[in-house]
Amino acid sequence: MYIEFEKDYLRELYEDGKTRNKKYRFQPSVAKQFKNTIDKLRNANKIEDLFPFKSLNYEKLSGDKAGLESVRVNQQYRVEFHSRITGDEPDIITICSIVELSNHYK
Repeated sequence: MYIEFEKDYLRELYEDGKTRNKKYRFQPSVAKQFKNTIDKLRNANKIEDLFPFKSLNYEKLSGDKAGLESVRVNQQYRVEFHSRITGDEPDIITICSIVELSNHYK
């Protein structure tokens, strides 16, 4: 999948393992798990390729987050994203637009 980051802090967290914005500080272990999760998304060709990874717990969200999809980073955090498909057979590309790294229980 092609990965897009909708917020600068998400790109910084993925590329550098930390962010300059103090509002978005995460423990180093969470940053490492976030990077690993994004790498799994990047290595998948389509959403269906995520299903075998039970630890990701892929789901389409409902309620006030309808239209978003998510995968787990760990027990506490999840990555929320939009996915869309572009292109024609056989050159179909899934684009995953990362929206948020959120605390699952807030």
